[in-house]
Amino acid sequence: MVSKTASKDGDSHVPDSSNVFIYHAEAVWRHRDNYGPPGFKGVFMSPYVALCAAFAAIGGKIFGYDQGVVSIGLVMPQFLARFPQVSESSSSAGFDKDLLTAMIELGALIGALNQGWVADKISRKYCVIVAVAVFSVGSALQTGPTGYAMLVVARLIGGIGIGMLSMVAPLYISEISPPEIRGALLVLEELSIVTGIVIAYWITYGTRYMAGEWAWRLPFLLQLIPGFVLGAGMLFLPFSPRWLVSKGRDGEALEALRRLRRLPSTDPRVQLEWYDIRAEVAFHKESSALRHADLQDGSTISRIRLELASWTDCFERGCWRRTHIGIAIMFFQQFVGISLGRRPLLLWGSFFMTISHFIIAILVGKFSNDWPHHRAAGWVSVAFLLFYMLSFGSSWGPVPWAMPSKIFPSSLRAKGVALSTCSNWLNNFIIGLITPPLVQNTGFGAYTFFAVFCLLSLLWTFYFVPETRGRTLEAMDHVFNDTNSEEEGARRKAIEDQLIGNHPPAADQALATN
Repeated sequence: MVSKTASKDGDSHVPDSSNVFIYHAEAVWRHRDNYGPPGFKGVFMSPYVALCAAFAAIGGKIFGYDQGVVSIGLVMPQFLARFPQVSESSSSAGFDKDLLTAMIELGALIGALNQGWVADKISRKYCVIVAVAVFSVGSALQTGPTGYAMLVVARLIGGIGIGMLSMVAPLYISEISPPEIRGALLVLEELSIVTGIVIAYWITYGTRYMAGEWAWRLPFLLQLIPGFVLGAGMLFLPFSPRWLVSKGRDGEALEALRRLRRLPSTDPRVQLEWYDIRAEVAFHKESSALRHADLQDGSTISRIRLELASWTDCFERGCWRRTHIGIAIMFFQQFVGISLGRRPLLLWGSFFMTISHFIIAILVGKFSNDWPHHRAAGWVSVAFLLFYMLSFGSSWGPVPWAMPSKIFPSSLRAKGVALSTCSNWLNNFIIGLITPPLVQNTGFGAYTFFAVFCLLSLLWTFYFVPETRGRTLEAMDHVFNDTNSEEEGARRKAIEDQLIGNHPPAADQALATN
């Protein structure tokens, strides 16, 4: 493959402004040198990035673990003795139990919504640490509640921390990963959630035999451990290079890329990625300044108004398609009936889940009144339920966590991911409320309901979701066809030429030779 980073004057680490920043819809390995093979095979070629991503994904384990602990706790005699409000003997058991379990979704919604501006302000790295601190407070309160009201408040606080982690962890992973393996690493979020649930089941299986309240208090206490490990470990991980560039810390961004890629800062691939990031950030900053020219005086009021305006920018031309996809993909993740190109996985996943739900609905409708005499039909239903779970787990389970964190422009990425994550928690909350009565009151109608949404998800994906596999974060404008005017294209090219020129600036040259 011909390198795209040779300069006109023979300086190998200076990108050539005439051909580097041609934005392609194709994957990066088709038009420039890459860091390694794509997909899971490439993960082994980038062990340091994989380690950083796995560490950040501990937040997913925390959420999964918390969900698992509560689901088991609700059937523990020791737990029900302390909180009789959720026992079957209580007249308000249904509402009190739903409120207790829903508090984590409500808290997560609040946490994810507020994390957007925090991640932009103090960095993705420090955001994880703040989220861990909030979660730890909630966990400590869940360990030692003296009454039902205290436990509900503790669940809300813990949920805020979980929501913050669920938003910032994929964002951080996306921004530190090379495009060849970004999707594979983002799958860690979903895998971590499932792993956390399994760990919680095994721990509570052991503690349920303990006498007294430590049978349920100990599992809540143990979830503090991964939180402390995550919070302390993040101190040693690098900042996101893209966040550093957004703050004007270009030299530190190059050093972070050098650490993450385990290559010299003079490596053409590192240099190209560095210039790519800087050009994309500069372009969107200039576009924002033109769009909000009356808010550029630097006053406190203008900064506040500019922060609020940046949220509305997510729904303006140049970003509304991405916001629509981020929110809708999380909606369909919940409404396809559950509580590694991207596009083909979603399409095939929707197709197989639709078939599974319709077959189960037909079998339940015909034979649910007399399963003992229709054992074969019962086993077929079980088989298609398993097939549905496998289809979901390989498509709509991981992909909605992977896609939002890479499709937004740098200036709006934190807020766009926050909106997408909020969609997940809001729809998770809705599904938690409607599914039990839907199954109880409609029988096969519940499966028909979810089958319809599976079919809708297939149609929506086919018409609206572009392929993002292998594309750089900086190429999303081209993938979504958002830089669609000659004026915008010329402005971006001018920024690129200014950054590169015939030689790198003196400060850049000094950094490149360190």
